[in-house]
Amino acid sequence: MKLNELRDNEGARHRKIRVGRGIGSGKGKTAGRGQKGQKSREGVSIAGFEGGQMPLHMRLPKRGFNNIFAKDYAEVNLGAIQKAVDAGKLTDGTIDHAALKAAGLARGGKDGVRVLGKGAFSAKLSFTVAGVSAGAREAIEKAGGSVNVIEVVPAAEKAAAKKGVAYKARQEKKASFKA
Repeated sequence: MKLNELRDNEGARHRKIRVGRGIGSGKGKTAGRGQKGQKSREGVSIAGFEGGQMPLHMRLPKRGFNNIFAKDYAEVNLGAIQKAVDAGKLTDGTIDHAALKAAGLARGGKDGVRVLGKGAFSAKLSFTVAGVSAGAREAIEKAGGSVNVIEVVPAAEKAAAKKGVAYKARQEKKASFKA
């Protein structure tokens, strides 16, 4: 047997049935959908409909909420940072969100990085981050490093401010037309 002689077994691949192509095909007229009604039409949207009975997704209780003003931090432990320093991924100097992202430690975090104190830490580094736990700050300063916490405007507030600016601009434009 040669590679160019390989074939599927007979009947392994079925040809797509072309429905609605005349009575001779056996799938003409109603194309296998029965007759009339919503289900015979295209774009049926009755998934989850239970015949007028209250659907399951509405019968179950709702719990919790999403805080739209919560800050989204990428959390990084000191132990992971120490491993990256030992491996040579992080060099001495100022460690910030960009440096941690480049080293593959910070994933996500629209509002910056928060350093947590899990793990051993001995490198003398300077951190510029959005947040730091009390234990992490203590460990960094004990190793001879420093921490600079920057004020971060949450992504939700940035979006709201952007909308506000656009709204003000529209109002000023309207006022200039009236004058």
